[in-house]
Amino acid sequence: MSTVQSTQQPRPPAAVTADTGARRPLTLAQRENRAGLGFVSPTLLVVLVVVVLPIVWTVLLAFQHARLVDIQSMGFLSNWTWSNFSEVFTSPGFWTSLWTTLLYTVGATAGSIVLGLIAALALRRPFRGRALLRGTMLLPYVAPVVAVTFVWEIALSPQFGVVNEVGTRLFGWDEPVAFLSTRSQELSLLGWHVHVPIALLTVIAFETWRYFPFAFLFLMARLQAVPEGLEEAAVVDGATLTQRFRHILLPQLMPVIALLSVLRFILTFNKFDDIYLLTGGGSGTDVVAVRVYDFLTARYDVGAAAAQALVLAAILAVLLGIYFTFFAKKVQEEA
Repeated sequence: MSTVQSTQQPRPPAAVTADTGARRPLTLAQRENRAGLGFVSPTLLVVLVVVVLPIVWTVLLAFQHARLVDIQSMGFLSNWTWSNFSEVFTSPGFWTSLWTTLLYTVGATAGSIVLGLIAALALRRPFRGRALLRGTMLLPYVAPVVAVTFVWEIALSPQFGVVNEVGTRLFGWDEPVAFLSTRSQELSLLGWHVHVPIALLTVIAFETWRYFPFAFLFLMARLQAVPEGLEEAAVVDGATLTQRFRHILLPQLMPVIALLSVLRFILTFNKFDDIYLLTGGGSGTDVVAVRVYDFLTARYDVGAAAAQALVLAAILAVLLGIYFTFFAKKVQEEA
């Protein structure tokens, strides 16, 4: 009589059958997913609290009758209305401020990129003191905005500013110019009399000066990556300095310039503190961001301020959509 010996393999300690009611061990992919979720959760929580909830709250306020004194007692879903948007679009100066915002944004964006490109080209070759000069270039960008606006106000003062002092002594100005409080001034240029928006051009110049180091850093990093052999070959072929820039350097820089244009456009379009500290939004510098602040502080109308902010965001989204639809792909192809 033969005995059949049955060998029973031992179960793994972590493996549990269904009859015991315990969970099966996690696979490697599941453990990695859980670990990744644990690492990302703090960031998601911060984004939810700092970004998502304020946006949702702003959208809700834009469709409600909300005054600043009633903000604590009002409910989330009460007093629905469209009057906030009609108040924004029909308020005096809305379309003028929108046009001013576009002029300010385009001028400051183009100016900062052009000035940053000039600085990057000037400092790309090694020379004594280049590191110190590069560090000095970053001062306008890293300095506190309150400090630099105060310096500009003092320098441009019509009473004791150094700019007017130099202008009246060396350039023959008839009288000092109030750069930050003059809306428009008539100038004679080649027999033509043109009205120049002095205050708006001044804040554009300030924005250009303050943020050109941002473009300088991006462009300098890209210039350092351009192979030297390309320019050396062009020099051997007899290419001039402008030809080397146009046909060698500029194509290499176009993706960076396109990225800078988008970033600076977004940041400048929403800019508030620089203009408010310099002019308070007066003298033809009333951009849309300043109007949001005025709705909130001067009229105590939280709903209208939120509606104005949504209009500003929608206009920016439309402009960026036009750029990415018609120009972004073309820029990438040319690069």
